[in-house]
Parts: sequence; structure tokens; C-alpha cells
Amino acid sequence: MDIKKVGNQISELRKIKGLTQSELGERLCISFQAVSKWERGETLPDTAILPDLANVLETTVDFILTGGERMVEYKGKIAISDIIQGLRCLENMRDLLGNKNIIYRSAINGINDKMNTDIEKAFSDDYIFEAFVAEAVIQNLNMGSYVDITDVKNSLKYEHFKKIIIGYCSKKGIK
Repeated sequence: MDIKKVGNQISELRKIKGLTQSELGERLCISFQAVSKWERGETLPDTAILPDLANVLETTVDFILTGGERMVEYKGKIAISDIIQGLRCLENMRDLLGNKNIIYRSAINGINDKMNTDIEKAFSDDYIFEAFVAEAVIQNLNMGSYVDITDVKNSLKYEHFKKIIIGYCSKKGIK
């Protein structure tokens, strides 16, 4: 926790609400000097005051304590090998059911329609297959999953897709 960022956040939110340090102090039953110390990053608000502070500033305790930065919460870790295995299941479905089977065709047509592509080409072209792997990883990242950068570097063959995924990871705060 960066005490200076917390102080700046309190100051910014107080000003947005049009309150002086004295007015905020009065609402919280504390001195304006205590508010001033928070805003200068000298001290933090007492934990007992945080819920009331958040209420007065119409925000959350988390938003105050993170200095306004979004806290990253991952919904689960994904492995590149699982993504590859999942995509290979489509190919296995074709081999087991036949490429004209309605279940297989419906799955493939659904993917092709939604992605405006032909996933069957990926079954015979490593580069196209890895493009689908990268797309699946990015979709999972967008839904809140986490992927280990080392796994990306070790599991993918093409530098192009490694760079794309690692760039996405960086935007999502994954290092």
C-alpha cells in the first residue's frame, strides 16, 4: 500500500465532493489536522473510520486504500497445455464422429460463424492452430483468468503469438 497514493486519493475524492478538510473532519468526528495528515501521506485513517470515510466520499474502502487503482482479482489460472488439449478435442471429435456428423458440424459451424474463420484449417496448420490457442488464451484473460508468462514462453512455438499474449498479460497486470 502506498500511503502517498492513499492520501492523494482521499484529497481528490474530498475535493470532488466539494468538501473542505474541516467539513470532512466534522462528518467523521475527527480534526481537520488528521485529514490533512492523511492527505499529505503522513498517516492512514484508522480502520474504524474507513467505512464512514468511504460512505462520505461515496466510494469503497478498497478504492481509497489502493489509491484509486483497480485491484486485480483473477478468477483462475489457465495452462497453455489445457487450451491446446481443448482445441485438439475438436479435432478428436471430427475423427471419432466423422466430419459430416451433425454434432461435429454444429460445433465447427458455431465457431466459424462467431469467429469469422475456418477452424478446420487449424487442424493441419501449426501456425493457424497456434493463432487459435492465442485467441483462446486472450479470451480467458479477458474473462479474468491468469496465465504464467513462463508457460506462454515455453509452450508456444511462434514468437509472434508469444509477444501478443505477453503484451496482453502486461495490460492485465500479469508479469
